Amino acid sequence: MTGKAEIDTQNIPAHVAVIMDGNGRWAKQRGGLRVFGHQSAITAVRETVEEAAELGVRYLTLYAFSTENWNRPALEVMALMQLLVHTIRQETATLLKNSIRLEAIGDISTLPKNCQRELSEAMELTKAGSRMTLVLALSYSGRWDLTQAARRLAADVASGKLQPADVSETTVAGYLATAGMPDPELLIRTSGEQRISNFLLWQLAYTELYITDLLWPDFRREHFQEAIRSYQRRERRFGKTSEQLAVS
Repeated sequence: MTGKAEIDTQNIPAHVAVIMDGNGRWAKQRGGLRVFGHQSAITAVRETVEEAAELGVRYLTLYAFSTENWNRPALEVMALMQLLVHTIRQETATLLKNSIRLEAIGDISTLPKNCQRELSEAMELTKAGSRMTLVLALSYSGRWDLTQAARRLAADVASGKLQPADVSETTVAGYLATAGMPDPELLIRTSGEQRISNFLLWQLAYTELYITDLLWPDFRREHFQEAIRSYQRRERRFGKTSEQLAVS
């Protein structure tokens, strides 16, 4: 694994998304409860956020809690919510110091009230951050996102605000939770699982995938750097041929 010097600073993805997977398995390997893995993952989050900002990533979206995660044991969900509140409260000062804006996507209304309050306060405090936007996907799923977008779009058509003939890919994107953000150019998934797990289904249409066998609590800035180098070694054709790209 080489260092940061090998990274082309002129070819940094504007938006990186991360599926942070493997906390439970990491804890199980060490004889601990699943929540121990979630607690131990905070260092991975911190180093990833710091490295992304230092490299010039504009948007970093972390899949923190999916709609399917509500089906986990109640004690684990409760522990996760408590950890979320504690982490947001603890890290807000660091986000402010580094000019990082905090945003959230998902069905936030389903989160406990104290989580909603901490999240709202942190987003308000960091709203002037201009270096990078950190997006937490909470109670989020790609199908939920598409469903809520379709519902809002249909309501606007029904009210006459929008004509059916005017609906385009750009229109649909404007109704998604990520409206105003560029689509991710790179998706990182830890733990070796080779699926996108109902995450950003529309937005990942042309995203480069980087899958590592590392469990999320072991992920560090050098691993983020390797994901960026992997991205930079690829040719993004968007349906064109290599020859077409060469003359464009």
